[in-house]
Amino acid sequence: MNAKSLTALSVAVLSLVSGTAAHAVTAASNKVFISGPLILIFLGFCALVVIAQIIPVISTLYGMIKGLRSSKEKVTADVKAN
Repeated sequence: MNAKSLTALSVAVLSLVSGTAAHAVTAASNKVFISGPLILIFLGFCALVVIAQIIPVISTLYGMIKGLRSSKEKVTADVKAN
C-alpha cells in the first residue's frame, strides 16, 4: 500500500465514523421517551428471570466450596508399615 491509498482509506473511515455518531446524537437528543406500564412489566419479568437463574448458581457455588473445605479436612490417612 502506498501513502496515497492509506491516506484516502483513513479519511474515508474517519468520515464514516464521525458522520454516524453525529446523526445518533441529534436523533437521541430531541425525543423524550416515556415508558408505559407494559414496558415496565416486561423489564420486571426480565429481572425475575435473571434472579431465578442466579439462585441455583449461588446454591451450586456454595455446595462446591463446602465440598472443597470438607475434602481438605478428611485428607489424612493412616498408613501401616509391613
